[in-house]
Amino acid sequence: MPSSIKGWDRNQMAARAAQELEDGMYVNLGIGIPTLVANYVGDKDITLQSENGMLGMGPFPFEGEEDADLINAGKQTITELNRTSYFDSATSFGMIRGGKIAAAILGAMEVSERGDLANWMIPGKLVKGMGGAMDLVAGVGRVIVVMDHTNKHGESKVLRDCTLPLTGKGVVDRIITNLGVLDVTVNGLSLVECADGVTRQDIIGATEALIV
Repeated sequence: MPSSIKGWDRNQMAARAAQELEDGMYVNLGIGIPTLVANYVGDKDITLQSENGMLGMGPFPFEGEEDADLINAGKQTITELNRTSYFDSATSFGMIRGGKIAAAILGAMEVSERGDLANWMIPGKLVKGMGGAMDLVAGVGRVIVVMDHTNKHGESKVLRDCTLPLTGKGVVDRIITNLGVLDVTVNGLSLVECADGVTRQDIIGATEALIV
């Protein structure tokens, strides 16, 4: 992929992901780029859930207004709302496993054209834990992945088959990258939208997976 093709930055990707959300939804945000989605919910009536025990997350705090006791699953400081509630992890995962969360917006290391997701470990590297991703992809109604289209070496992260250990098989519904938006279909990946300054051919050239 030519280096001149940049597409969306991290905040623009998060803003695009926020467009997927509808009033009344309960949504879990994964670590990384997905945490930025909280800044772009706007006036929508969305309730953000964090698996460490918080329902009703607000946007990130302004500098100097951080509260070290208010953190998300990625250990970042966040803000609360006037309707925020707190509970233990068992209750939090009960919500996830019980199908109470409408959607999860997650980061990824790799996604396959069949919607397989790899986002919890790289063999040989230290892993703090698998987190809640495996429960989320099995329990929520819709899984949206937000990630860079290629790795730092320019290699596609949207693959025919994942090479890393899987978080879940056939669990991803939509992929949002810096280059555009792709849907997982039974026939392959369907291109929904190109990022600013990016063409269909740019995306095909940067993607190992089949785009139909």
